[in-house]
Amino acid sequence: MSWFKKKKKKNVTVSPMMSDDDKILYQVANLQGVGARQRQEDSFTLANALDQSQYENNGLMFCVCDGMGGMKDGRLASETAIASFRSSFAALDRRGNIAGQLRNSVNEAANKVLALLDGDGGSTVVIGIIIHEQLYYASVGDSFLYLRRAGKLIRLNCEHNVCHERYLENIRDGHFDPSECRNDPEAQALTSFLGMAGEIRIDSSSRPLPLQKGDIILACSDGVGGVLSEAELNGILSGASVHQMCTDIEQGITAHARPNQDNYTALLVSCL
Repeated sequence: MSWFKKKKKKNVTVSPMMSDDDKILYQVANLQGVGARQRQEDSFTLANALDQSQYENNGLMFCVCDGMGGMKDGRLASETAIASFRSSFAALDRRGNIAGQLRNSVNEAANKVLALLDGDGGSTVVIGIIIHEQLYYASVGDSFLYLRRAGKLIRLNCEHNVCHERYLENIRDGHFDPSECRNDPEAQALTSFLGMAGEIRIDSSSRPLPLQKGDIILACSDGVGGVLSEAELNGILSGASVHQMCTDIEQGITAHARPNQDNYTALLVSCL
């Protein structure tokens, strides 16, 4: 608690300390599978997620990186990015500009992947940092970040692919039908990823999103978000616990039985 000395002709109000009942607690769970691929090229990490004193004092970080299987060593690309993000989070100035530091950490990870694979390999990323019950996030590529609040599922980030880029171009030209973009055979080709030569495009929050009790955060690779519809995910995220939600996500992916099912990774954070 901070103490203030009362000055003449000025009233000072001291806010009461937050009680333990008011604090948000976090429950986390993760899911990962190979799908129909030969090897796992997704990587993920959680930091300070299991220790209340740690996430209250230093924040909680979650991150999913999807290595690009059509390029050189997707696994190495995603692992390199994850290691970079863990290092950046450990060095984070908690009193500084969190959003700016998060964007810098994305560029730093991108440069490390580029230096290692010389533009022949890459990874997507979706990363979130929760500090003082506020969420900061950033993404590159086609991984997904969702918030479920009050029964509604909200997509927080956008995809960097040909379909999305052309749809934005069509909107600027006055054409609002997305079907033209979806039917393009190159629709899912990425236009930004960690490790590409040149400047990457980052989708990120400029201001933090205040969290509420009852919120569910889902970060996942396109092996999850590109398979399960938002209606399916919304139903799954109404489950009793994040562990049950992970089970239901995997069962949903299995039920779709895609012959070319990609690697899939999901991280769930429940605000209690």
